[in-house]
Amino acid sequence: MIEHKSPKDIQRMHVTGRFVGEVLAELGGLAAVGVDLMDLEHHARRRIKERGAESCYWDYAPSFGRGPFRNVVCLSVNDAVLHGLPHGYKLRDGDLLSMDMAVTIDGWAADSAHSVVVGTPAREDLRLIEATEVALEAAIEVALPGNRLGDISSAIGAVAAEYGYPVNLEFGGHGIGRTMHEDLHIPNDGRPGRGWKLRPGLTIAIEPWFAAGTDKIVFDPDGWTIRSADGSRTAHSEHTVAITETGPLVLTRRP
Repeated sequence: MIEHKSPKDIQRMHVTGRFVGEVLAELGGLAAVGVDLMDLEHHARRRIKERGAESCYWDYAPSFGRGPFRNVVCLSVNDAVLHGLPHGYKLRDGDLLSMDMAVTIDGWAADSAHSVVVGTPAREDLRLIEATEVALEAAIEVALPGNRLGDISSAIGAVAAEYGYPVNLEFGGHGIGRTMHEDLHIPNDGRPGRGWKLRPGLTIAIEPWFAAGTDKIVFDPDGWTIRSADGSRTAHSEHTVAITETGPLVLTRRP
């Protein structure tokens, strides 16, 4: 079931989105050589508790996971791109870190992801992150009333092709609102003019992620962390976006 939100509902989601953006910006600033992933996890836990928010990840138990997720942020390093399980790992110079966080405040959810390089960046890693960010902005630009879901997917796929990166279609964007995952799957490639018609009140999470060398993925033994099958570096960018009468409204912009 696809629920279209009222302007007041979207305002409430925007409150949540601003908080998610703030915390992701803080985590990006804290990510430095020698910092343990669990330090980032505990910072996010503190901020969520102080705000009176609720993590969408804590006790999250989808069919592909192994038991409930018992953390509040996904932290994926280098060839890991999605659902990275925080653990005792100290960041090293040149690590590519992807951070993904979703919470609810007063019953309304927002979800966002951001990738950074720790310490000395390699040019190819910055290019990979750039590709996900350019793809995200291209997708947001076409998230207009009257357009179709395929226009969003196609915009992401076109950027991936321009940069020369393959696209995995198993994991992508999704509807969001009262819960983190609502109906509508948004693949990161597709055909324009196809799929669900975008109408004001639709709220979606758009999340291009690319691996430098493959569209195939593998799971870690932890049952959660998803990596590129060839060990190539990965990056992930995501925003929660509302379709409004005047165009797309990004609810999770970082300060």
